Amino acid sequence: MKVSGILPDTCIWIEYFKPGASALKQTLERLLLNESIFVCGPILFELVQGLKSDKEKMVIVDAMKSLEYREMSEDIWIKAGEISSTLRKSGKTLPLSDVLIAAIVIKSNLSLFTTDKHFEEIKEVLMYPIASIQ
Repeated sequence: MKVSGILPDTCIWIEYFKPGASALKQTLERLLLNESIFVCGPILFELVQGLKSDKEKMVIVDAMKSLEYREMSEDIWIKAGEISSTLRKSGKTLPLSDVLIAAIVIKSNLSLFTTDKHFEEIKEVLMYPIASIQ
């Protein structure tokens, strides 16, 4: 199945908006020019909750508005519950926001661009390859 786009995780956006250059930032800049890049509610929530000023909020929220948005649907909520249940049965717990992000990625046929290793616990999540970036 062909991936329909890429969802950069919160950690990638934080790196992107930091001053200075980094390999992750350069990779996201390239992806923004050449790929379908998506954002979702949990990532918006995580970004906005960490902002320190109205100026930061204006810059980041405006940037996110230019991206394709994926909303939670009934199917995605059910998938999130299934993911959480499977993880709990194996003795693992992930933050709710990350479970929601994983469900969105899976049900929307997206690749997740992240440095957070705990997403590897969810076998259905297609990961954007970062090994050669850092």
